Amino acid sequence: MMKKVMLGVAALALMAGAASAEDVKLQLKWVTQAQFAGYYVAAEKGYFEEEGLNVTILPGGPDIAPEQVIAGGGADVIVDWMPPALAAREKGLKLVNIAQPFKHSGMMLTCLKESGVSTTADFKGKTLGVWFFGNEYPFLNWMSKLGIPTTGGADGVEVLKQGFNVDPLLQKQAACISTMTYNEYWQVIDAGIKPEDLVTFKYEDEGVATLEDGLYVMEDKLADPAFKATMVKFVRAAMKGWKYAEANPDEAAMIVLENDETGAQTETHQKRMMSEVAKLTAGSNGALDVADYERTVATLMGGGSDPVITKAPEGAYTLEITNEALK
Repeated sequence: MMKKVMLGVAALALMAGAASAEDVKLQLKWVTQAQFAGYYVAAEKGYFEEEGLNVTILPGGPDIAPEQVIAGGGADVIVDWMPPALAAREKGLKLVNIAQPFKHSGMMLTCLKESGVSTTADFKGKTLGVWFFGNEYPFLNWMSKLGIPTTGGADGVEVLKQGFNVDPLLQKQAACISTMTYNEYWQVIDAGIKPEDLVTFKYEDEGVATLEDGLYVMEDKLADPAFKATMVKFVRAAMKGWKYAEANPDEAAMIVLENDETGAQTETHQKRMMSEVAKLTAGSNGALDVADYERTVATLMGGGSDPVITKAPEGAYTLEITNEALK
């Protein structure tokens, strides 16, 4: 009888805990895929629940801008790249980076060798595919550094506004296209082009990499101690998820697949993506490296006549959340 009473008390305590779970809405930058494995792992393994959080993960897509979602109150925290986040901040949307799970950039230009590109000097006179919606900023800065105009002509490059696919390379509309190490590059390979027929330029190697896949919240929300405490719990659980995913990439990929309601992803692609994403999160405990931040700012301000941001931001990041979460 006593045992039943104890079980009843335990059940009530659990119910009380469940009732008081703090709701958090996380808006992803793109669709459900291994790029975001850490969050799905944290949910699947119960890391969020252990912190008393009820986290809803909202997939993104081509028509979803995380900055607009959080501005409209549709999310508490978003995954975003730093260039669009800082550009939005300069325009008045006060986003703040609270954690940086990705240490390295996965962005690169992938070129067909047969197009005559083997070094950056060969870009002149070529058509290059570039993603826009904030993703063009590192590219424009890179061309500015190389002294190559983006207005076409024999001494410049023709910029092709690239969709989120690899068609311009396959159809030979462009000599090079934008790819991520963990995604589009492999789409080119899967389309039948051999790695030895490609030349790749990693933004990281070219010294123009900017920070990707950080966690951002609205500045005014950080004035609320309760919200800050929730974010500390969220970041702690999320980083636990990321480190598990990094150490167990195949299992993490399968967790992502289970959460892909569209059924669009395949096991092969997600496992490969996760193994590449693990290289980008390696070396990060979640805390923003201020030197990486400053390099990103310098890159964005060095965009020639049309820089992404015109002045160094103030208050664009805080280390308070990770300092507390990673104790």
